[in-house]
Amino acid sequence: MEALAREISPGIADCELTHLDRTPIDLARARAQHAAYLETLEGLGCRIQCLAADPNQPDCVFIEDTAVVVPELAVMSRPGAASRRGELPAVEEALATRRPVVRIEAPGTLDGGDVLRIGRRLWVGCGDRTNREGARQLAGFLDPLGYRVQEVGQTGCLHFKSGCSQADEEAVLLNPEWIDPALFTGLDVIEVHPEEPFAGNVLRVREHLIVDRSFQRTVDRLDQRGLALAVVDNSELARAEGGLTCGSILLD
Repeated sequence: MEALAREISPGIADCELTHLDRTPIDLARARAQHAAYLETLEGLGCRIQCLAADPNQPDCVFIEDTAVVVPELAVMSRPGAASRRGELPAVEEALATRRPVVRIEAPGTLDGGDVLRIGRRLWVGCGDRTNREGARQLAGFLDPLGYRVQEVGQTGCLHFKSGCSQADEEAVLLNPEWIDPALFTGLDVIEVHPEEPFAGNVLRVREHLIVDRSFQRTVDRLDQRGLALAVVDNSELARAEGGLTCGSILLD
């Protein structure tokens, strides 16, 4: 498995924010935490390619939003925040050596963080950054390949995966205040601890789950399920509304 990542921009203090107040980000600490995140991915068997940061793109470390990648195809997104669209060329160049590439076109918008894929099912959350046309275009690319793309709603969170993510082959972790558990018929639902609303974003890498140490009560719930956990600190990038899935594109 490969993991495509990107270094943190020196301008991250000017990141896009939707649901959080702006607070200072310690750049050196954020970079140290990001390096530890990449080391964790490498320790779980990922080959890392880390692209250089773009000083003119404050959010470029959140590479997940630039593409939706399946084994057969890479779909370049069209971020809902126009300021982020300059992040795409460097990522497309890297992905084009690994997959055929297609693109979401205007008036569609799509952020990769709004797309949850489990096997051959994809849930696309339409909200602040992804619109129905973007979801429709994604379905047009993936349905012929045998994927099932479902457009869904969300409330209260920036991206769909801010509120839910895959826990294992049979379960999702979610915040029921933001994401309707009924969307996941046939899967087990693990709810975040109610005092940890942002804990729903975890990153599954093979049989392991990367989790944020800031949400210990939710981590305990995952541990009780018997999952193999790798714990990291994402506290600085969380100030920029970044979660654990945001920092990489996994290529299997």
